[in-house]
Amino acid sequence: MSEPRPTMAQQIAEAVIAFQRQTTGHAPKAVTVVLSRDTLVITLHEALSPAERDLAKSPAGAAQVEEFHRQLFATSSQSLREQIGRIAGAEVREAVAEIEPTAGPVVQAFTNSAMVEVFRLSGSVPADCWSTPDGERPGSKEKAP
Repeated sequence: MSEPRPTMAQQIAEAVIAFQRQTTGHAPKAVTVVLSRDTLVITLHEALSPAERDLAKSPAGAAQVEEFHRQLFATSSQSLREQIGRIAGAEVREAVAEIEPTAGPVVQAFTNSAMVEVFRLSGSVPADCWSTPDGERPGSKEKAP
């Protein structure tokens, strides 16, 4: 029996893990990939190395880690953007990365035309509270994907 083909989300997550390992020498513990219309948000969980986590314990060190990852992403993400474009079948026009050095996640947003605001919550939101049974999002006129 043949193995099922990975979903686009799985393929993108694998590409991100490989990119992180290649550029930083450290792979994240987990990757979450979320697509909403033309915006792809990728969260890298526990993406910092032990040395970066230690450095980020001070405000000055946290600022250094944050700036390092922003610059690294800005200068080396073109190949990842191209790979995501091939997997998704749509060109990536914009890409940004944000990092919370004290907690460790790195958030990458890839979009064609949207403004992206990222809000990290302190805990998980139960799935049954997020969408109504008919798929309409609370507070929105849009159906959940």
